[in-house]
Amino acid sequence: MPKRTREDYQSWRVFCIMSEFVEGFELLKKLSPCVTVFGSARLKPDTLAYQAAVETGRLLAERGITVITGGGPGIMEAANKGAFEAGGKSIGLNITLPFEQKPNPYLNELITFKYFFVRKVMFVSHSEAFVVFPGGFGTLDELFEVLTLMQTEKVARTPIIVYNRAFYNKLYDWLQDFVEAGTLSKEDLDLIQFAESAQEIIDRLSL
Repeated sequence: MPKRTREDYQSWRVFCIMSEFVEGFELLKKLSPCVTVFGSARLKPDTLAYQAAVETGRLLAERGITVITGGGPGIMEAANKGAFEAGGKSIGLNITLPFEQKPNPYLNELITFKYFFVRKVMFVSHSEAFVVFPGGFGTLDELFEVLTLMQTEKVARTPIIVYNRAFYNKLYDWLQDFVEAGTLSKEDLDLIQFAESAQEIIDRLSL
């Protein structure tokens, strides 16, 4: 039997990617309206952000809105917990990682992805709004992905609500420097709205 080449493996990856797209689309097409919640996997239940995410998930579920998260611990667990315990739809789009990202126990449905970019498509294509809690590299990556897609009109402009302005203030001030330098427009930066409580998040979503 001839030995498989690197090109052979690359071709098979296409089928793996396709299967992830199909599985994700088949699940999410049944769940509108949806809101995606992003945030750190490291924040614990005794933090204000975790507690606010639980309340946000609950309030969304009470309005018949499906809560989508990355399916892991921390803020993801909190939002799923709030929705799950309120009897709502709680969805996890997990990712295979060597650390941190194990599914939380508050999920009605779970899909585990191998490819980050497929997972991002699922978040963006099925969400009518995005809520961003404090987080690290992954949360920033997700936030800027959504901002870029809206700025370039690849997706419709929908609410992006960032919880805890104090946490993100230095980043926001830095982005204002980009506006002053002419590399961002004020309208681009206006895509970001801030909220300081779960109720304010819901009010700003207008769903």
